[in-house]
Amino acid sequence: MLVDSHCHLDRLDLAAHGGSLDAALEAARSKGVGHFLCIGVSADNAAAVKQLAERYADVDCSVGIHPLDVAPGKPPALEWLLRELDHPRVVAIGETGLDYHYEPEAAEVQQASFRLHLEAAQITGKPVVVHTRGARADTLALLREAQLASAGVLHCFTEDWDMAKAALDLGFYISLSGIVTFRNAEALREVARQVPADRLLVETDSPYLAPIPHRGKPNLPEYVREVAEFLAQLRGEPMERFAEQTTANFKRLFPQAHVAG
Repeated sequence: MLVDSHCHLDRLDLAAHGGSLDAALEAARSKGVGHFLCIGVSADNAAAVKQLAERYADVDCSVGIHPLDVAPGKPPALEWLLRELDHPRVVAIGETGLDYHYEPEAAEVQQASFRLHLEAAQITGKPVVVHTRGARADTLALLREAQLASAGVLHCFTEDWDMAKAALDLGFYISLSGIVTFRNAEALREVARQVPADRLLVETDSPYLAPIPHRGKPNLPEYVREVAEFLAQLRGEPMERFAEQTTANFKRLFPQAHVAG
């Protein structure tokens, strides 16, 4: 069984499945995907991801504010976040983090929001789903400052081995998406070869970043199988063992997730 450890089910382009989320999830299940983590990105979609997790037995969710969704000068309130996290299907916090690639001018408010999410993780013990782009030093500094017992995952990882190693040393997991299949991603493939087997997750980040051979099309949870097959071959591991290991890793990192088996 595979787990899509990061997908945006409320944002999928469902044209390939007749507009049906049920059909899209069933297509993924038919390819061995047995669980989905639907990611919160804003106050506006917190209710939507929780409703999806309540609707489907093999879906859990996270709640948080993506760094690019933080309102200018207004990080979210801790009370709001703790209230949203108090739900049996909310198994993680985020996605949160820092993105200076698109909004370097928003560094201060992004950092305030990230700190708030990390404080919520300290209070609740739930792991954090971290987005980082163009903000390596500050991301690591804030994670070191937080010293989270439950740690979390650097999702859709695109940085180098030095950052991966630093995150691993802090107890974090590394999640790889379809980007690892792209022709210009050799540096990322080198990271993928080195991540310890027990600290690796696999994801689609759908509807974004479809892997080869689907690049340029809307991404779907079913494509996590292509990502996993690529990584298994890259690492010289049998696909069945890779799937079992990454699923075990997901269950260890997200102990409140309702994963069958």
